[in-house]
Amino acid sequence: MGVIPTPFYDNLTKTLGNFVFITAELFILFIAITAIIEYIMMHVNQNKLQKLFEGKGIIGNIAAAVFGAVTPFCACSTIPMTVGFLNAKVPFGSVMSFLISSPLLNPIIVAMLAATVGVQNAAIYFALSFTLAVLFGYLLQKFNFAKHVKAVKVSGGAHSVNNGIDTRRSLSMGKKMGLSLKAGWNSLVPILPYLFIGVAVGAAIYGYLPKGETIAQYAGDGNFFAVPIASVVGIPLYIRAETAIPIAMSLISKGVGMGTAIALIIGGAGMAIPEMTMLAKIFKKKLLFSFIGVIFLVAVITGYAFNIIM
Repeated sequence: MGVIPTPFYDNLTKTLGNFVFITAELFILFIAITAIIEYIMMHVNQNKLQKLFEGKGIIGNIAAAVFGAVTPFCACSTIPMTVGFLNAKVPFGSVMSFLISSPLLNPIIVAMLAATVGVQNAAIYFALSFTLAVLFGYLLQKFNFAKHVKAVKVSGGAHSVNNGIDTRRSLSMGKKMGLSLKAGWNSLVPILPYLFIGVAVGAAIYGYLPKGETIAQYAGDGNFFAVPIASVVGIPLYIRAETAIPIAMSLISKGVGMGTAIALIIGGAGMAIPEMTMLAKIFKKKLLFSFIGVIFLVAVITGYAFNIIM
């Protein structure tokens, strides 16, 4: 019976250690950030927020992108809210800026990036994605894509409100904190399988994939086509951002370019097939494909920008 070489055990130990550390770190980040945002949103007047979306020119796009960035919504909440905004006659461009920024600038994603690639890189990611969400939302309205929205109504995805004010606002601070932490846990549970898969694959890459010139040659900064290819990879595989980030960060440690990894994250977060299927119910084909094209451009532009900056 053959003896298993020592390097195998060393790599296994390294893999398991990385898995435990990253999982614990992401658990704490996810629940804490979601709870903080949930607590803040209890005190936001939704009517006043909607009026900000209706600001003249690009002001509404900026306000909508900010709202998308500070709310940890999944597609099951983002898309019903999008329909709600459209039915409330919120300017189309502002709604699109919200729809673009919501999955890409989710505070959980930004926090995960800050923890794995550093605050500076997370800030660059945020600035680039935010700017493009505002710009493309503005352009979609400018070129009259609003006419390609179907007349549909979707319910769900919101808390009980009275005159724009969350009814939980009147509760004691202790109860609010309890509800916020519960919301953090409830938001974590549905994505646990994706989180575990992402961390497991990332840990295996970290522990077993050798760092070498071959990886850098095909997926490093020097390969011009690596960024657009990575932007598309997440679509058929349904790589959620919670799955993609641990994988992408492990790939970076093995020689994959930062821009390529960022493009993978954006493509997976913004163009996953389940979300596109939901959007197909409210967007006509021309708008749906245009939206997919916008997310692809955001991924490619941000990826190339990272390669240039870094």
